Parts: sequence; C-alpha cells; structure tokens
Amino acid sequence: MKSTVDLRRLDNAHVWHPFTPMLEHCREETPVIVAGEGFDLIDSDGRRYLDGISSLWCNVHGHRVREIDQAIRDQLDQIAHSTLLGLAGAPSIELAEELVKRVPDGLAHVFYSDNGSTAVEAALKIAYQYYRQRGSRQEQRDLFISLAGAYHGDTVGSVSVGGIDLFHGTYGGLLFQTVRVPSPSAYRLPSGLTADSHRAYCESELERVIAEHAGRIAGFVIEPLVQGAAGILVQPPGWLRLVREVTQAHDILLIADEVATGFGRTGTLLACEQENVCPDLLCLSKGLTGGYLPLAATLATREVFDAFLAEPAEGKTFYHGHTYTGNPLGCAAALASLALFEKNNVLDNVRDNAARLARRLTELRSHPHVGDIRQKGIMVGIELVLNRQRQTAFPAEARMGHRVALAARRRGVVIRPLGDVVVLMPAPAMPGPLVERLCTKAFEAIDEALASR
Repeated sequence: MKSTVDLRRLDNAHVWHPFTPMLEHCREETPVIVAGEGFDLIDSDGRRYLDGISSLWCNVHGHRVREIDQAIRDQLDQIAHSTLLGLAGAPSIELAEELVKRVPDGLAHVFYSDNGSTAVEAALKIAYQYYRQRGSRQEQRDLFISLAGAYHGDTVGSVSVGGIDLFHGTYGGLLFQTVRVPSPSAYRLPSGLTADSHRAYCESELERVIAEHAGRIAGFVIEPLVQGAAGILVQPPGWLRLVREVTQAHDILLIADEVATGFGRTGTLLACEQENVCPDLLCLSKGLTGGYLPLAATLATREVFDAFLAEPAEGKTFYHGHTYTGNPLGCAAALASLALFEKNNVLDNVRDNAARLARRLTELRSHPHVGDIRQKGIMVGIELVLNRQRQTAFPAEARMGHRVALAARRRGVVIRPLGDVVVLMPAPAMPGPLVERLCTKAFEAIDEALASR
C-alpha cells in the first residue's frame, strides 16, 4: 500500500470531498482511513479512532460485523447486480417484505433508490404525480411545504424543500417554489416570545399556511422529531402528530424523511412510531444497510400506489429509477442488519445509551460557552456560543466547531460538527463504555478548543 504521505498527496491532487472547504483540507493532515474494526476507524499509520458520528450517521452495528459481512459474501456468490427495470430480484423482494412488517401499518409498497437524497426526490415526484392521476379527484398541485432550516438532501428537488442558506442559497435559480413554516425548536426564539408562545405561534402558522395554500400543496416534507442537519433541532412532543392531523384534514400527503432519524437513532426503530403517525410516504436510507452499502427506500401507502395502476397506454407509470435500484448486495446487507436488531436487542441498547448520554450531558449545562444542548435518543447537538446569556454566535471565521473536531481527533475520536454545533452520534449498537469514552473525549476537546480561541 502507498505511504500516508503519498496517499494524502494524491488525495489533495484528485479527490473533491463533499461539504469540505478544499483549501483548508489540503493544508491539514487528514487521516486516511484504511480499515475498521468494531466501532473504531483505523488510518494508514495504524492509529485508531472511535467512530463518534457513525460514519456520517449511517453505521448501526459497527464495522466488519460478521453477520453482515457473510450476507454480502453469500450474495456475491449468487449475483452482484441485476436491474429491477422489467425484472425482479429475490433480495429486494425479501427486504420489501421485512420493511413492510416493521413500518407503520398502511405503508405497503417499496420503491428502491440509492441514498437519502434520491429517496426524497422519488417521494416528491410520486406526490406530484399522484394528485394528477388519482381516481376522480385529479388536481394539478404544484407546491411543497417544509420546515424552516430543513435539510432533505442534495438533488435539485430535495434542495428545493431544504432551507439552509449556506448549503442551498447558491442554487436558488435552479429550484422550484416551496413554502416553509417556522421550526418549533425552542432555542434562539424570536424577540418577545417564550418557549410556549413560540410553539403556539408555530402551530398557528402551520395551520394558516396550509389553509392558505391547501389546494396547491402536494406534500409536507418533515424529518420526524428531529431536524438533523439543521443542528439537531428537537421538536416538542405532539408536533409531528399535529402536522399529521392538519395534513390529513386538508388532504395533503405527509412525507416523512427518516433518512437520519430511522433505524434506532431516536429510541425506536422509526421516529414516527413515537407519536403513532403513519405518513403517506416514508423515506429511508443511511442505516438501512447497517451503514455498509448505498441503498434507499421510499415506502408508499396502498392509496398512493393505486393511483399509478393503469394500462400502459394510459401513461400513469412512475417513470423514475436508477441503474442500481434494489441492488442485491445492498439488500442482503439490509436484511442481515434488520435481523441483528432483534438478535442483539439493539433498541434496548439505544435506550440505555440515551439515558447515559443525558446523564453525561449534564456536565456541560453550566458551561459558559455551551448555549444549548439538544438530544433525542442518541442524536446529540451541543451548540457552542461566544456569549451564553446573549446567545451570541462565534464569528464564522473562528471555525469553533471544526477546532473541536480537530481536538477530538487528537484524542482518538472522530466527530463532525454542524457549524458550531458539536454532534455526537454513536452507532445504535455501540457499547455503553465506548459511549462514555466518546463523551469524555468530546468534552475535553470542547474545553481545549475554547481555551485556544
């Protein structure tokens, strides 16, 4: 294998990294990961790092998991890929059956794609087409609603329903029109509002905006319970249920983006379960394969699916798909991962670790530069601020979150912040002692970064 120096040189010469300021990246001695074991990443110099963000929120059971490795090998002995355009594939059929068993009752049909963005993109197109060809109530709806600060992916459609200016502002001229309602997150409230009055305002705006545009709205896209990339913004109890009730009352499809919140991150297999909500369309990816291979699924209710059933000449087919849709290797990994949830009582482990995280996070409650701590299950966001009382943010050039990530890396832990929100995202199956270590090292890194500002 090439030396670390050679690998970094070639990386800087040829690889364009996602969501990465490349000028800064080329100046830093970024670890080159060559292996994984358990919940550790191993670089080209043999150094080990605790994977504190589950390899971008997707790893579930750890790295080199015997059962998932074997499932992929077994499938590789059969076939690595065959198209689902006009043909069926056994692993995709078996996975669809297992998913339907586990999702809210009513979701019955599975459309496969490759990643979270494409899962959302498919849902948007399904919703748009659904209203144009359903039964006797056909309508030309052309509008989608999402929350302020939303992130639903990076394709043009999923960016259109996003709301993070730093990520999405450049592409405004490419995007279709959407409407946003305020996020009910209770940090940095508008002037004059309390947490209770802000929630009441958000609820009234939700109902007002939907009533105003009801005849045009094809779908409401929401990350249930937690807005992930927005900074781990936790919604108040009952918010998701209210959104479901309002959308049902106005005959609007609810699209639940559980790409980040699914597969145990919030304490249940799916976040929707916690408020007994069944969306019309459900988007899954990230943890679907245990974090092994790219695979996504958009699940639909029977009513939505039935709007696409017609003779070919009627033109109601969903003309959308990807070359690697329902890839057998990915489906095999997903089936093995789902089996491990039951075998290893992963959701019990998540609940234990959620309590462990909550206890450890109390150590930061009085920290002068910790403005807010947000947690749902094992999803944690620690917002760093210049002034706690005034909620004053650090100047962007301070790169405080990045400094924390570098300090954590020196301590053998990989984390990746969202701006100045330090994110802790242990894998759902991570053992408790490793979660304790993650907290200890992350808190030390926060102190080091703030001391050097």
